[in-house]
This record gives sequence, structure tokens and C-alpha cells, in this order.
Amino acid sequence: MFTKHSGIIVFLVWSITLQAQQEFFGQLADSAATLTKDNVTYDPAYFSMSYPNGDVPKDKGVCTDVVIRAYRKLGIDLQKEVHEDMVRNFDAYPKNWGLQHTDKNIDHRRVPNLMTFFDRFGAILPMTKVSENYSAGDIVCWSLGGGLTHIGLVTKLKNAQGTRPLIIHNIGSGQVLQDCLFDYKIIGHYRYGPQY
Repeated sequence: MFTKHSGIIVFLVWSITLQAQQEFFGQLADSAATLTKDNVTYDPAYFSMSYPNGDVPKDKGVCTDVVIRAYRKLGIDLQKEVHEDMVRNFDAYPKNWGLQHTDKNIDHRRVPNLMTFFDRFGAILPMTKVSENYSAGDIVCWSLGGGLTHIGLVTKLKNAQGTRPLIIHNIGSGQVLQDCLFDYKIIGHYRYGPQY
């Protein structure tokens, strides 16, 4: 039987959960911001890496490595999580590269695979041109045209006019902070954390 007291308990649990989520995504944005201090050269080469918690050389990377490294600072290994889901559900993931099986060295470093993973396990958020709809810790994916995709993280910082959140990403100039949220066509907007 649902009583007044049980309703208060449900509300308190919801409030605590919401606060924990906000703290997590704030920490994620902060962890991404620290990546801009690293001198990283854009390098899309294939690298063999350890598993789990494998990474490309610290001074190299692409857009997906920004997201992977930011989550890893909070103890979430997207290499492991994506690989394990692809092993169990390989057919759910894109076949853009003609692979017949998983590859723990590269699967998590491909934007379409991350989008599929976040579709399956994260919160899918609206793709709008309203900057207020994008919060610190959100993941945004873009189409650059010609089949090229891109990914970055929303930060707590705003552009000079205070109208848009800045993005941490790597589109060729290293792990940088830029005002580029609406520079490309948005094709994905997600939140992903341990509570989803």
C-alpha cells in the first residue's frame, strides 16, 4: 500500500539520486577539462594496447580518446564496457569497417560504436539548437560530412558571450576547449554514468 510516508521516501531517494548524478557529470566535465593540459597530437593510427584500461600513447589520440580518458579518470573503462557488450551483442553494432569480430584495440575508439553503446546504456537526450539543453558532462556527436563523425564533451565553461557551453574535443589540434557546439550537424546527445 502506498502511503504518505512511502511517497516521502521515494521523493528523498529520487532527490539523492539526482544530486549524485549532477555531481558525477560535474566531475566528468572537470576530468575532461584537465585533459587540455596534456600535449596531444591528433593521430588516428591503429595501436595495440593492453586490456582492460588500455590507452594509446599519452601524447597521441583522436576525438574518442578525449571521452575515453575523461571517463577513465572517474574509474569507468569504456574500452572494457564497449568490448564486453560487443562480444555479447556484436550484431547490434555498426559494420562500417567490415569486421567479423570484436577488436579490443579499436572498437571503443570509433564514434559510431560509442553512439551505439550510449544508445543502449545511456540517456538519449534531445538534439536541439538551444544551448540551455546541453549540460556539463553531456556527450555530443556530430557529422562532419562525407561519412566522418566526431565526439566531444560539454564543459561547465561558457563562450565569451555566455551563450553556449564550451566543448572539450580533439578534431586535429589536440585535446582542446572550443566554442563549437553548433559548428557541425549534431547526430547524438547523451548522458552516461554508473547510475544509468
